Amino acid sequence: MLSQIHATSHTTQLSIGAGITAGAFWGLVFLAPELVPGFSALQLSAGRYLAYGIVAAILVARAWPRLRQRLTRADWRGLAWLSLAGNIVYYLFLAQAVQLGGVAMTSIVIGLLPITVTLAGAREHGAVSLRRLVPSLLLGGAGLACISWDSLSSLDGGSGIGLLSAIGALLSWTFYAVVNRRWLARLEGISANEWSQLVGVMTGAQALLLALPAFPPGGAAHTGSEWLQFIGVVTAVGIFCSVIGNALWNYASRALPMALMGQMIVFETVFASLYGFLWEARWPSGLEAAALVLLLAGVVSCAAAHRS
Repeated sequence: MLSQIHATSHTTQLSIGAGITAGAFWGLVFLAPELVPGFSALQLSAGRYLAYGIVAAILVARAWPRLRQRLTRADWRGLAWLSLAGNIVYYLFLAQAVQLGGVAMTSIVIGLLPITVTLAGAREHGAVSLRRLVPSLLLGGAGLACISWDSLSSLDGGSGIGLLSAIGALLSWTFYAVVNRRWLARLEGISANEWSQLVGVMTGAQALLLALPAFPPGGAAHTGSEWLQFIGVVTAVGIFCSVIGNALWNYASRALPMALMGQMIVFETVFASLYGFLWEARWPSGLEAAALVLLLAGVVSCAAAHRS
């Protein structure tokens, strides 16, 4: 019995570490536009997902004969929906929200992801009571309030369609996080890493449609060196953020309760902020520092609620 408890605790620690590392990789996405400023967000997204699909196809090739026999028609439908919701549709909503409502409003709405995913997992079998999650949710909400305070004071009302698009992006990724975990829980003979690679292959195929409007004939001209830099950046983002980051997320999703997984998303915000401070060569402001402390405190509180 003691050995089982120790093994479970060790698995939980590894899974939390995997969730934190996934957030560290995902935070790098926010630096990509700074590295290739001449390319649009749509082009970056299409390039990232195409690179994700190509690398994932190479990695899954050896296991493909076995996976093909195990995958059912329902599995393929699940892969298609997860790829659309977690990547393609999520990004399209996000891009439209930024264009119509601005970065500030969009980031505020998307910052609700840890809360929505935590609440979505509160009714799962074996989940801790929502009452025990209240301190974590309050700390996360306070951190979000600190982050958004300056942004809210500078908003001019934004666009109603932009706000709806941001909400669409929020719901899309919440759907992905919840459904992906439930799908992983019932898979047999397919590892979390292989499932991530299959999602990547499906996303790459769907990104071919995204590439058509992203790279129209007669679009903005770029030099050869700019194209090489663009290819290098989207390939790096595709490998580290999508292939490796998503594989780590799936590993954690298979072992941790959904409510705790919701809090793991906080680390994307935390690491993105840290990378931003390093890029801008500055220290965080008082509100920014308070926000990071509160967000991390929310994760610690949620982990303590699941400790039993």
